[in-house]
Amino acid sequence: MINFKNLHSDLKNKEVKIFYDKLKTKRFNLILKRLFDLLVSLSLIILLSPLMLIIFIFIKLTSKGPAFYFQKRVTKNKKIFKIIKFRTMVINADKIGTLVTLENDPRITKIGKILRKFRLDEIPQLFNILSGDMSFVGTRPEVLKYVEQYTDKMKATLLLPAGVTSLASIKFKDEDKLLNDTKDTESTEKIYIEKILPEKMKYNLEYLDNFNLWLDIKIMFKTFFAVIK
Repeated sequence: MINFKNLHSDLKNKEVKIFYDKLKTKRFNLILKRLFDLLVSLSLIILLSPLMLIIFIFIKLTSKGPAFYFQKRVTKNKKIFKIIKFRTMVINADKIGTLVTLENDPRITKIGKILRKFRLDEIPQLFNILSGDMSFVGTRPEVLKYVEQYTDKMKATLLLPAGVTSLASIKFKDEDKLLNDTKDTESTEKIYIEKILPEKMKYNLEYLDNFNLWLDIKIMFKTFFAVIK
């Protein structure tokens, strides 16, 4: 772990220190977590490369623009990185609407709806995991705009790499439906920041408080069954 003194200045508060001290006692699990991420992400990249190629071709054939979507997000120690996904929306979707996605969002392409339904758009994040910017399990990476709204306690989630899935991701897998009745971009983002984000953070902080590799594996299985269901 990074020495507390070397953490980003925004993370140096009493609330974060409590979680930091707990994680410090779990260094062996943190090492196992990274080894697990490396081995499994590399194996899946090799195994799923044919599927990724098929998805790549379908996206290129059915909509204009690149097959991959890159967006700046925040991960461990408030580091900015570029998350990789298969593009599921029209080009420049983030410039013509809210940063969160609504149910039946008109910006989503036809192939994008299928990819999102089965989370296939997230497969390229295996490369983010391989590089160390992400982990299989952890707080979903937010854009800096939303991270700046974190309370001191919420900032503790930045002690670990951002994750592809989490307890919050499972509980709020239909969050787009919760935002569907909002009338405009401003009200959508307000509801997300004031209501949904705090609720999601309760699960993220619970995970951080009880972190171990076995919990990661259980969350991955829960995610798999939630997607299948």
